[in-house]
Amino acid sequence: MNSGKTIFSQLIEFVPSAEFRHCVERYNGSYKLKSFSCWDQFLCMAFAQLTYRESLRDIEACLRAAGGKLYHMGIRAKVSRNTLANANAVRDWRIYADFAQALIATARQLYADDSFGIDLQQSVYALDTTMVDLCLSLFPWASYQKRKRAIKMHTVLDLRGNIPSFILITHGKISDLYLLDHLAFEAGAFYIMDRGYLDFRRLHKINLASAFFVTRARRDFAFNRVHSLEVDKSTGVLSDQIITLTTYVPRKGYPERLRRIRFLDAKRDKHLVFLTNNFALPADTVAQLYRCRWQIELFFKWIKQHLRIKAFYGTTANALKTQIWIAITVYVLVATIKKRLDVKASLYQMLQIVSVSIFEKTPLLQAFSTIESPDPDSVVRNQLNLFN
Repeated sequence: MNSGKTIFSQLIEFVPSAEFRHCVERYNGSYKLKSFSCWDQFLCMAFAQLTYRESLRDIEACLRAAGGKLYHMGIRAKVSRNTLANANAVRDWRIYADFAQALIATARQLYADDSFGIDLQQSVYALDTTMVDLCLSLFPWASYQKRKRAIKMHTVLDLRGNIPSFILITHGKISDLYLLDHLAFEAGAFYIMDRGYLDFRRLHKINLASAFFVTRARRDFAFNRVHSLEVDKSTGVLSDQIITLTTYVPRKGYPERLRRIRFLDAKRDKHLVFLTNNFALPADTVAQLYRCRWQIELFFKWIKQHLRIKAFYGTTANALKTQIWIAITVYVLVATIKKRLDVKASLYQMLQIVSVSIFEKTPLLQAFSTIESPDPDSVVRNQLNLFN
């Protein structure tokens, strides 16, 4: 008879429970609680993410069917959908947001030496926002359009390990630029963003923080050329110029010089114009940096496909944010386990294995070693794969 721990219990062993208790105490999360604790709530919601549960009734049915295994999973209270729904609705979502940030800090340290395709010592972050559509009648608070409701996930992704270093959840009407007002920019780091973040006053704040940005210029961009730098056109770089802004409002927002790089993407036969405040990197490296921004698009696509952040177990803002932050926690937890145990399987494969064997008493390494990660060169794809 196998007297070991279940897969779920082994996964939860990687969770810093002391840090979780600190987060609960910070927001007085245990106030007037008798049985169903914040830890029970977290474990139930993590179980739902790992096994792709569809609803609260689904969570209740599966966990009650587990019977005596719940105690060994760490769940001490009886699981009821009404109790779980109430916990998601009223317990401060910041408990789980702060806990996710603690796990993120650990994961970023583990992946700090990983390569993302460009030989740079500095940290490199990709910024973007994704929209999650919601039902008009169930989520009236999530303002977006007259006949639509939605929320936005404003995200900063650390390209070393593809770990989200910062996430801000707002209703759909909030501008993407709102993200830049909430960031503490890291000196020497690179921030890669698309044209939606082209606001020169905010970009100047990045420059004043001694950080660097790479973005694209708009078509109606007005400037004066100060001088041109030599370029190697065989790399795709058509021009490399030092410029100043001419229009009153942009020049007032960004009074210093900028670097403008024109680049030809031969594969798509498309001309791209980049703006940056870094004058030291080769022009083709700047173009490669912007290409790495695509990693955050793949991150959004991946979490929407493999985590429960498009269908929600509650309709209040607190319940929705709680579910999203616990989903991010599960993502970061699995990424941490992958690194600590040196698992060769991809994150997708790990989640699939966990989803069908979560109650089995098999050592984690043995469970994850049953599937070998395919050779990336042997798989035909029409786009990049984030997690090979």
